[in-house]
Amino acid sequence: MDDGIIYWNLDPEIFSILGVFPIRYYSLLFITGLFVSLQVEKRIYRKENIPLENLDKLFIYVIVGIVLGARLGHCFFYEPSYYLDNPLEILLPIRKVADSYQFTGFQGLASHGGTIGVILAIVIYCRKYKTKFLWVLDRIAIVGPIVGAFIRFGNFMNSEVYGKPTNGNWGVVFQRDDLIPRHPTQLYEAFSYLLIFGILMFIYRKTKGQMNGLILGVLLTLVFSARIVIEFFKENQVGFEAGMALNMGQILSIPLVIIGLILIFTRKIPSQNKTSFEKL
Repeated sequence: MDDGIIYWNLDPEIFSILGVFPIRYYSLLFITGLFVSLQVEKRIYRKENIPLENLDKLFIYVIVGIVLGARLGHCFFYEPSYYLDNPLEILLPIRKVADSYQFTGFQGLASHGGTIGVILAIVIYCRKYKTKFLWVLDRIAIVGPIVGAFIRFGNFMNSEVYGKPTNGNWGVVFQRDDLIPRHPTQLYEAFSYLLIFGILMFIYRKTKGQMNGLILGVLLTLVFSARIVIEFFKENQVGFEAGMALNMGQILSIPLVIIGLILIFTRKIPSQNKTSFEKL
């Protein structure tokens, strides 16, 4: 660190298995985020006396929805022409280099796609197990920011999704790309998501678990409002965003914020609950 500037040059790959399968910080942090969110969700289910077997089934649907939705979102929102020409790379962790394919892991996940994927997965889950849709979404929404925060920490470790130059004597120099001090927008997002998680937990306790879409609405409003603001400090992710007043991340965030506001203003927080509700 020098005069408020952090020089960042970490190798994203921790080690490689047999020289073929790389183990990266991003993957480990993604898995850690899922694990932590599962532990928080288990406490919620225990507090509400709901069998954990229900959560185990739900979490499988959620993981599939996140990964599939985030991957498809990246491919079709940000690089449709490339992936339509290379369809094998959409769902396989490979990349064509020269005339052969190499294992690279999935390089590119979109949070908007992940959000849509989770919602669709929960629709399928609720229809199969006859469960209330908003009831499930509210409880999954509580832990959503945890996963988002760990993903952004992973982006920081990868020296990707960083911000514009700070034009000052502070910032992070991502030496794997250039020597310019930049906004560490990955960290801006990560810590904002952790703050949002705290807000959602507070609402959950105050409403004694009776939200009816409220927490989902707050999640969508706060997370994607933060995304819209932070995107102004972030470098464009793809070439076609150059010259756009709002980039793709901001454009995709606007309808989600609107949906969130509709949920907030059409739902009421119960003023009282006859049963006690201890702190988690």
